[in-house]
Amino acid sequence: MPGSQKKSSPFTNDPARLPPPLIGALLRVAFEEVRRRMLERLHDRGFDDLDYPHLNVFQYPGPQGKRPSEITTHAGLSKQALNYQLNEVERLGYIARKSDPDDARSTRIVLTRRGEAVREAIRDAVAAVERDWEQQLGAARFAQFKRMLQELSEPLLPRR
Repeated sequence: MPGSQKKSSPFTNDPARLPPPLIGALLRVAFEEVRRRMLERLHDRGFDDLDYPHLNVFQYPGPQGKRPSEITTHAGLSKQALNYQLNEVERLGYIARKSDPDDARSTRIVLTRRGEAVREAIRDAVAAVERDWEQQLGAARFAQFKRMLQELSEPLLPRR
C-alpha cells in the first residue's frame, strides 16, 4: 500500500523524537548566518561577483602576506580547491600574487584595494551580527558568550 511504507529511521517517523542539536549543529547554524550576512553585505556594496566559496580566501585572519599553502591549511581545503579560489579572486581583482622576498620559489598573497574593501565589508557585516546578537541576548550574556568562544578558540587560532 502506498503511504503505509515504514521509513528507515524512527527519527523520520516522528519529528517530536528528534534529539536536541549538539554543539556542532548549533555552531554551524550560527556560522551559516554569519556567512549569509557577510555575502549579503558584500553584494550590497557591489561585490556581487563573490559567492560563498570565495569567503574561504578572506576568512580570518585573511590572506594578506600569506603563502597559498598557509591559506590552504587554515581553510581546510585541498591545494587544488584553494588554488582554484585564489585564481578566481585574483582574476576578479581582489588579490595579487607577489614573489616571496625570502624564497624565490614561493609567492605571497597581497590584497588589492578592492580586496581591502572586501575585508572591510566583511568586518562590518560581522560587527552588525554581533550588535544584533548582543541586542538579542543582552550585553552581559553576549559578552560572556564571546569570551567563552574566544577561550575555546585561542589555542586553535593562527598566531599573529
